This record gives sequence, structure tokens and C-alpha cells, in this order.
Amino acid sequence: MRVSRYDDAHARRDRDEWEAGMAIKTVAPAGTTGRPFTVSIPETDLQALRDRIAQTRWPEKEPVADQSQGVPLATIQALARYWQADYDWRTIEAKLNAYPQFIMEIDGLDIHFIHVRSQHEDALPLIVTHGWPGSVIEQMKIIEPLIDPTAHGGEASDAFHLVIPSLPGHGFSGKPTTGGWGPQRIAKAWTELMRQLGYTRFGAQGGDWGAVITDLMGVQAPPELVGIHSNMPGAVPPDIDNLFQCDITGANNALGSLPSGLSAEERRACEQLDFVWKHVAYALMMGTRPQTLTGLADSPVGLAAFLLDHDARSLELISEAFAGRSVGLTADDILDNITLYWLTNTAVSAARLYAENPLSFFAVKGVTVPAAVSAFPDELYQAPKSWAQQAYPNLVYYNKLDKGGHFAAWEQPQLFSAEVRAGFRSLRG
Repeated sequence: MRVSRYDDAHARRDRDEWEAGMAIKTVAPAGTTGRPFTVSIPETDLQALRDRIAQTRWPEKEPVADQSQGVPLATIQALARYWQADYDWRTIEAKLNAYPQFIMEIDGLDIHFIHVRSQHEDALPLIVTHGWPGSVIEQMKIIEPLIDPTAHGGEASDAFHLVIPSLPGHGFSGKPTTGGWGPQRIAKAWTELMRQLGYTRFGAQGGDWGAVITDLMGVQAPPELVGIHSNMPGAVPPDIDNLFQCDITGANNALGSLPSGLSAEERRACEQLDFVWKHVAYALMMGTRPQTLTGLADSPVGLAAFLLDHDARSLELISEAFAGRSVGLTADDILDNITLYWLTNTAVSAARLYAENPLSFFAVKGVTVPAAVSAFPDELYQAPKSWAQQAYPNLVYYNKLDKGGHFAAWEQPQLFSAEVRAGFRSLRG
């Protein structure tokens, strides 16, 4: 999450100047597949990880009985014990390698992606983008339901061809060595990736950073883009967004300064946003001093604790998993993702995306293409339909769900897949 101090005029000026000077360089003919890629981590790297975990120096236990001071000592120690003694990276490595993976150079940077075509030739191509602290591992549970809907309660007409890229600086994608790889540039790169794969019409889906990038694809509106689906929409009205961004410490009493006439649903969303903006230390650090996070490249347990503390509800689920009570996410799920960050040494390179972002995370972006929104209750905020309708003038689908959180594709893959199918159903013609 990026804390933006731009006013609207400055934000528009900076965005327009940036886009005017940015052009994607085509490096391969249309229809290319990219260079085949296989994950193969040396055993020495895995043993070195286990050795480092064993050498962890622990702090004292937190002096509170809840998670108000961050990741509880008991949770991170349980994670470390399992990580060192029982966790098997080779399981997720084999799952990744069961799908076609590729590397393609886009705009001078190597982009890693999973590309799985449905058996249904009239399937709709869809690019799905993860966020932070996520990776392509977040989306692996939705691959089969989306490419083969008939085996998962859907119709053949709901099938997708899937492209799931790793964000720049994340996973097996290249790490930018110069500035400029913000979400606008990534959005343009994703359109170019789909063009290079030979797709002349496609959809886009995303959550977290993926939601921002997907929104920006909808702002850029390339002719091939039939529509977007977001599970964390940029729908907060500008005046409300500014209130919360300017009240991180609570000194300005944002909740007491809200516009009159808000519905109960809108008021609840504001209360969620108030909590989020007061708990964004991780985003402030990455957005202003990412290189200072060198310790995340040196300590696997330090990295794990930092990645776990994204949002309160997700941390509750994770703590349950390491207490032996998995609800949606398992201990292996969580460690698959953390271990990928460790083995690829991408904690700092991934953090730089926050520093590259000039836009407010939750605010309206100006999407013009058809849009679908799935509002999960334990997302950072559950977007009210009234806000979604204002943010997306061509809103073709909205659904307010009763379960699921920030990592919806990972936590509730069947429900999430059904939402994606429903969101694009009217856009396939």
C-alpha cells in the first residue's frame, strides 16, 4: 500500500507525463510462447535455509494477550519449528512444474509467467495478477477450476485460458535495476505480454497490487481488453480516501469528519479503512525506505514475520494454521509462499514496487472498460455497491460475499473461481 500525498491535479499531471514518455518495446513476434522455465532449487539452498532457521535469535514474548503488537512469538516459533523440521519445498516445486512456465522479455525485463490453456478452444484468455506479500502460488488453486469448469461445477462456456505472471521483482521475474517499474508500466507490460502470446481479446483480474494493476489496465483501455474483475476494487471516493490518508496517527479524527448521509454499508467500509490506514507501517517502510529492509534478505524468520503481518484477519487465519486449526490456508500454503520469497531473495526487490507507486491504493482510478467486482467481507475493506457503481461507470457485475478475505483465490478457491466466471459471463460475446 502506498501513502500518497499528491492532490488530484498533481496526480493527473504526473501520470500523464509518465505515460507520455513510456513506450513498451516489442522484443518478440506475436504468438511467441517465451522461453520454457522449470523451477529447480539446489538442495544446498534448502539445507542452508534450514540451518539459518536453527540459528534464529528470538525476542521476548509480547506483553499483550492479543495480536495488537504484531505477529505473536508463539505463532512465529511454531512456523519456524515446522519450517526447519517438516516442511518440504519439493512438493510445491513439483506443483509449479506441473504447469507450463515461461520467461519472456517485456520492455527490457524478464517476466516469469504460468500459461495454461483450456481444452475448450473458445475459452476467454485471462491474465491474473497477484499482490504483496503474494506470488503466483496464490493463484495455483484456481487454475483447474478456471481452465476446466465442467469438472468444478461450471459450464464449458465459462472456461479461461490463464496467464499468471510474477510481478517485476517478485518470484522468478527479473529485478528492475533502474526506477520506473510502477503499476502503470506493469499494466502496459501485461497488455504487451498478452499480445505477444497472440491473444486479440482478453480479460484481466487482480487483487492487492494485482487490483491496482488491473484497474490501470482498465484506465489504459487497450482495444483487446474486454473487461476486468477485481476482488479489491479501487472504489473509495476521493474525499473519503484523502481523509484516511491524512489520519494515520488518528490526530485528525477521520471517522468524525466523514460526509453526512453515508449508508450503514458505507460507514462500515469507512471503519475498515480507518483501521487499515492506522496499521500500514509495513507499507510506509517499503514505500519510503525499501533498501533499509536488508535484514529481510538475511534472516528467514525475520522475513516470515514481516510477510505474515499484512492484515489483521489474514494473520488470524495464519495463526490458526500454525496452531493446528487450518481454516482456508494451511501451514504448507503459507510456507510455500514465504519460501519462494526467501529462495529468490526478492524481499527488497518486491518492496520497491511500493516506492514506485504514485497513486492512492484504494481510490477511484478512472476505469472505463466493463468491470466486475467481488466484495469479500474480510478484505481490507468491503466495497459497497454504491461506491463500485460510482468508480466503475460500466459495472457489469457486483456481488457481496459472506466469507473470504484478502487472499481470496488462495483461501476460497472454489468460491473465487465462481466469482470470476460470473464476472466475465456477459463479456464473452
